[in-house]
Amino acid sequence: MGCRVRTAKSDLLRLVVIEGSIAPDPHGRLPGRGASLHPDLACLELAERRRAFPRAFRLPGPLDVSALRHWFESQQDGL
Repeated sequence: MGCRVRTAKSDLLRLVVIEGSIAPDPHGRLPGRGASLHPDLACLELAERRRAFPRAFRLPGPLDVSALRHWFESQQDGL
């Protein structure tokens, strides 16, 4: 969604919207429409700049990305 590079589904992180906030779904079990993104902060920022999230989830208006950004930052800290 962010960088538009095609790759295997197993290499992407599934995202879902929960009450107007985008949440990571690493196990792919949460209900709702999903979108996929590389698990990389640069790809997240690119998707934000392109305003790709409302189109991908087919929802109007801006969506809250703060929980997703926090998840990405915590994953990078763990490396």
